Amino acid sequence: MRFTEQKIKGVWIIEPRRFGDARGYFMESFKREEFESHIGVVDFVQDNESMSTRGVLRGLHFQKGEWSQAKLVRVSQGMVLDVVVDLRGDSPTYGQHVAVELSQENCRQLYMPRGMAHGFVVLSETAQFQYKVDNVYAPQAEATLRFDDPTLAIDWRLPKDELLLSEKDLKGLSLSEITPF
Repeated sequence: MRFTEQKIKGVWIIEPRRFGDARGYFMESFKREEFESHIGVVDFVQDNESMSTRGVLRGLHFQKGEWSQAKLVRVSQGMVLDVVVDLRGDSPTYGQHVAVELSQENCRQLYMPRGMAHGFVVLSETAQFQYKVDNVYAPQAEATLRFDDPTLAIDWRLPKDELLLSEKDLKGLSLSEITPF
């Protein structure tokens, strides 16, 4: 696996080695020893999966306080633009974001530490999105950062009228309304 740290400290692109032939391919999507040698110990407690159609934008979600989550995300079918926003108040990259294309073709994964808001938009007809988390879901600690906050200036790569969002995501908070971690 190749590990590449991004401009936000602690955010990594992980590219597994993929071995293919006429039958298909094989890859190791997670190997604890290799992961820990680059990133450190993370105790993943749950695996989640979603299926979405083109234009679905989920996020930018985060959990506050002790319920914050580190995540390791990947796409097993389709293509998404995955976005991470740094919400750590003591970070030199507070309020900055990283956007990475994840697809079944490139097999990239994205790791984000606790203290990040996270979201993605589906660029293909459908996408199957999988992620590991190091903390359980806590609805009382859940919050949403507004996807179209002008201070973030995120290019979601699709026209706004093609985006499909939940009511919760449409009512997200601006960066100025969020208490940093």
